[in-house]
Formats: sequence, C-alpha cells, structure tokens
Amino acid sequence: MPDLVYRNVMHDIKKRIRRGEFTTKKLPDERSLSESYQVSRSTIKRAMGVLVDQGIIFKKRGSGTFINPLYLKDQSAFRYEGKNLGITDSFQVDGEQPQSRLLDYRVVPASPEIQQELFLNDAEFVYRIKRLRLFNDQPVIIETGYIPIKILPALTPAVVQRSIFNYLQETQDQSVTKSFLSIRAQPSSQEDQQLLNLTETEPVGVMEGIFFMDDGTPFEVSNMHLHYKYLKYGTFVDLNED
Repeated sequence: MPDLVYRNVMHDIKKRIRRGEFTTKKLPDERSLSESYQVSRSTIKRAMGVLVDQGIIFKKRGSGTFINPLYLKDQSAFRYEGKNLGITDSFQVDGEQPQSRLLDYRVVPASPEIQQELFLNDAEFVYRIKRLRLFNDQPVIIETGYIPIKILPALTPAVVQRSIFNYLQETQDQSVTKSFLSIRAQPSSQEDQQLLNLTETEPVGVMEGIFFMDDGTPFEVSNMHLHYKYLKYGTFVDLNED
C-alpha cells in the first residue's frame, strides 16, 4: 500500500506538470504538497525523489524544486518509470505502451558467448525469447533476449507476453537496476525489413545490452533492432560522483 500511495502522488504531479499547472516552473515545497495530498512528508519525498531520478524535476539548493525545461520541450526523451530498468517496457510513443507479439520461445544450451556474459557454466541452459514490439499495430522493435533458467525456472510464454522484469520482481523480489548498453545503426537485414516494414535501403538501429539485478547478478543479454525512426534514447549523467 505505501508503494501505491507514493506512485499515485508521483503520477499525479507528473500529470499536473504536463497540464501546465505550475506556471512558474517551480513546485510547491514538500510540506505544502504533503498537506494538499494528505500524505506523509516521507511519501512526498519518495515521490519527488523518483521524479528527480527520472530527470523531470531538479532541486536547486536554497531555491526549491523546479521542472526540467528539457522535459517540457520533449517528454518522449523521459520515458523511464518504475524500479525495473526495462528498455522496451518503458519505451513510449505518444504516451502509449508497447504491445508484444511472441515470435520465438525455446530453451537452449548457453553458448560460450552467453556463458561468459551471464556467468554460466557449460551445463547450463537459457531461455531464448524473441518478441516483436508494436505501437498501434506499427512494428517498432525486434527484441531477442537470453535469460538463465535457474533464475526464473517457471517462466512461461504467457508471462513473456507481458513484462519479464516485473515478473522477476513479483516472484523473486528482485529488480533489474543496472545495464551496460551499446547503441549503433547498421544496414537492415531481410528479417528487419520484413518485420519492421523497412525498405532495402533503410537502416536499423541496434541496442545490445546486459542487464543486472540489484544484487549484481547478470539477468539478461538482449539484442534489440529498432525502426530507425524511433532510434532516440535519452540518459542522465551525474557529474557529482567522486
């Protein structure tokens, strides 16, 4: 229930920002928000902390909390919500979440490369999951992922149609919180052209990554081919790290 309360507050503040309610671009202080939402200061602090992490707002010492002008300019670059670091799960187009079409689901021996990336031995197996992500029936992403069976032994095709990262949190109380990603563009393959409705001369965006759970365990190796029109990925850099 506490999680639901802070998330409700966070989403409502975000909606109010989108509606332009904060004309000065400055948010009320935590005490005022606590009183208006009739929740504890700790709930407000947690909700505001998430919005700061998402880059939607920022705090200026001695002055208050302000809306990031870049968010007002281009909200599509600020897509991530929640604790799990799901790239395609958090991807949005015009506020719409993606739908999934399962292309392939099988259990295979981990290849030497997958063994190295997921810290597996020769005898271990992985799920090979291939999905097509769509927005309003428009294909956008071809996603192929490899997940160790030992982490999610009961993973089913029905589950992978939804969010695997959320399923991990629900069943194992673990979250995917870190990743290493590489992003590039390359000529589209015949499969890219067929599934993403590309011509022979159109490129495809490629995102490859290893995703880690909050205890440091590698969870998934993923390869994503994106329609080049949607190859837009924003991130935030904290320069205060020592």
